[in-house]
Amino acid sequence: MKAFVTGGSGFVGQNLIPMLVGAGHEVRALARSGGAEEAVRAAGAEAVPGSLLDFKALRAGMTGCDTIFHSAALMEFFGHRKEMEEVNVHGTRYIIEAARASGVPCFVFISAAAVISSGRPVINADESRPYPARVFGVYSRTKAEAEKLVLAANGPGFVTVAVRPPGIWGAGDTNFLPNVVSAVKRGQFVWVNRGNYPYSMCHVKNVCEGAVLAAGRGRGGEAYFVTDGGPAMTFRQLLTDLLATKGVTPGSISLPRWFAWGMAAASEMAWHLLFLRGGPPITRAHLALIGGEVTVSDAKARRELGYTARISREAGLAELSALHSTGEG
Repeated sequence: MKAFVTGGSGFVGQNLIPMLVGAGHEVRALARSGGAEEAVRAAGAEAVPGSLLDFKALRAGMTGCDTIFHSAALMEFFGHRKEMEEVNVHGTRYIIEAARASGVPCFVFISAAAVISSGRPVINADESRPYPARVFGVYSRTKAEAEKLVLAANGPGFVTVAVRPPGIWGAGDTNFLPNVVSAVKRGQFVWVNRGNYPYSMCHVKNVCEGAVLAAGRGRGGEAYFVTDGGPAMTFRQLLTDLLATKGVTPGSISLPRWFAWGMAAASEMAWHLLFLRGGPPITRAHLALIGGEVTVSDAKARRELGYTARISREAGLAELSALHSTGEG
């Protein structure tokens, strides 16, 4: 395989590139900065300078490739509407157009379980669950719009597939766990409904496993959920174990979901009206994704792709603990 990767310097990309290279594949990766170029080269890929909106660079980088892994995305939960539209939606459209123009036959999109988020709990969903009439939150909505573009582009000579992980975790995470650790240390962390609701997650290397399998075995125009498998654990247990790998213990303060939702709405309004910097400590978009049950089934991926979730939860936690003990994570 000769692969072209977007988001190669990001969390998923930094795990995907070594996996592909280790399997003997040749990899090119889009890099929009000097730092990104260094990161993708260190991971084993050839750097292609450019951005998602640079059609010329995209087409040149893709020429001769047979598979595209599109993992680049902007993930924000307050404001940044224009930027997320530009990166997540328009950037995906450019990637599709460049892929077609370059004659690349396979396109794998790293989507998210968030594409079916309506703001309410997601309970044991599979791929038959339709997009809600209103996808809740700008991030979730822009990912859903991007996924629709990708799957609609499927056709003769151009196979497109989407892989949908729920919360992604593992070594190299610069978003979810670091933000929670910071909130705990600042005394701003509270549980919602005590965290006692089932929750699906997916180790980053399992996400990459699903993406690589989708490139070879995925049915065109189809989406596949991927998770760590096994019985769903509570969000409280999952997060407590993750925080323990950083030597952090969460408190026990908890709020009912309805109350947390109201507080988040009030905070968002205050930030808008007072033109405060940054964003509120919690938003309704956060709560829609982690403040209630999110459980999805990966049975389709296991059945059609041969997906196995090779990294167990125990192995992933052990890796994080080892990195923390050596000062690397």
